[in-house]
Amino acid sequence: MTVRGLWIISHENGGNLSIRFSRFVTSNYCHIYANITYFFRIACRSLCFVMSCVSFIRRFSTVEHRAKSLAGSSYVAVPEESTFLQLLLTELGLSDSGKNYVALRDDCLYRPRSPALELHVDGPGKGILWPVLTVSQGPLILACLPLVDVPPDPRPPLASLLSVSQGLTLLAGLQTFLLGSGSKPDSEGLGSRLAMLPSVLLQVCPLGTPLDVPLPGTPATPTAPTSAGTQKQPAWKTGLHRGRAVVNVGLIETVRSMQYGNRSRQDLWDVYGTVTCKCEVEGVLPNVTVTLSLPPNGSPLQDILVHPCVTSLDSSILTASSVDNYDGSAFSGPYKFPFSPPLEPFRLCSYTSEVPVPPILGSYQLKEEENQLRVSVTLKLHESIKNSFEFCNAHLPFFNRDQMGVVDMKLSSGQLDVSKEKNLLVWILGQKFPKSREVTMEGKISFSGPTPGPSDPLCTKLTAYVKLHFKVPDMTLSGCYVDQHSVQVYSSAKPRIVTSRELQSKEYYIWNSTGTAPVSSGQMMM
Repeated sequence: MTVRGLWIISHENGGNLSIRFSRFVTSNYCHIYANITYFFRIACRSLCFVMSCVSFIRRFSTVEHRAKSLAGSSYVAVPEESTFLQLLLTELGLSDSGKNYVALRDDCLYRPRSPALELHVDGPGKGILWPVLTVSQGPLILACLPLVDVPPDPRPPLASLLSVSQGLTLLAGLQTFLLGSGSKPDSEGLGSRLAMLPSVLLQVCPLGTPLDVPLPGTPATPTAPTSAGTQKQPAWKTGLHRGRAVVNVGLIETVRSMQYGNRSRQDLWDVYGTVTCKCEVEGVLPNVTVTLSLPPNGSPLQDILVHPCVTSLDSSILTASSVDNYDGSAFSGPYKFPFSPPLEPFRLCSYTSEVPVPPILGSYQLKEEENQLRVSVTLKLHESIKNSFEFCNAHLPFFNRDQMGVVDMKLSSGQLDVSKEKNLLVWILGQKFPKSREVTMEGKISFSGPTPGPSDPLCTKLTAYVKLHFKVPDMTLSGCYVDQHSVQVYSSAKPRIVTSRELQSKEYYIWNSTGTAPVSSGQMMM
């Protein structure tokens, strides 16, 4: 696998963006700190480091020459830095703040295949640049363009391209190296890691080719185990841990939902989970095994994807798919993942799970009365859900109306924050539902402010929603958990094992049942 280009971009939510590399650049969608923006090409035509107004550029041509010879007449050149950045940010929805609709990105006929993006390049050598791989976490967006060494027509499926898997692995490794032990390091720590990156890449990815990856077409052959004293340190492992041994395993399940409160529309919800690990154990290649378990009535895990460091896996774990009809015979664990961990935090595996009901059922009704809206919201916590939240809030935005005037609401529980400038009600439910597990909010809102409120092309007339934000510690909807006694570490020192799990919401919507709402004809897609 060879990389044609690699880009690392630092951003923060809530600002604005342009291609000028100034210290603070401003757009409606995101905030770019270009003083920590890092751009470089590996085994291509340039290696460029941008920090504020200082640039470091080194050019290569070997991989680009191979790409040109492989693609022939369909070759698409990698555009200049500013052009590529503009195309990438537009595709990710972080640019073009004045355009709510971009045809090449938002048309219903276009099906994005994240994380492999298409960039439509204009001008000389125009065409489609593919596959541009992207990974995002915290303040960083990383992108790379792997060399596809098969004919572009017809386009091969992503699953058949070894370079795509290795490119994503490279991005994930660089991301954990840059972010260190947290998702948002201080600027000084990130700056020092960026300064180290050129020398690190010379070791782990010389001339654009990552080390310690199997060559295309070469079958993996088992090797005899060696003693710890003679083990060779792999290139991807930049150092060895010294100090107290600690293994930290965190399980996070995320639930999404679209509820309509209408028998003619089917409510939708889905659940997916991720297991992240941070292993501080001594040895060149220590062996660790993490086991995921389910209770007797737990929902079997499906669509399991694992990190490349996992050394072996039961085939029954990988065959469970949410696409197939569930017949009750799916493998229900325990799920064992033996691996040799990197030093940095990493995602051990991800999965989906089918659960019978969403954790919170809701009803939302609006009725227009002259220049007022009568609002009625009911939320009910399912009996199987632990009634102990880290937080639970309900956001009620109102678009395409004048600014809020008088707000007269009655709550059965919690408190209400009113933002008239944003036409937003925030219902703070706190850490517990009442014993009845049901809460209500009713009242009237007048829109008699002197200026128009925020607008939205979708939420017109009575099309409106409640969006729930919540987190439940020490719980998962599938029932999946990591028993700290089941974590096995084969190392010279006995480590301390720390495990945690939590349930969080994302894109959890309850639509007004008296108005129109967007409806999907199939399952929610991750």
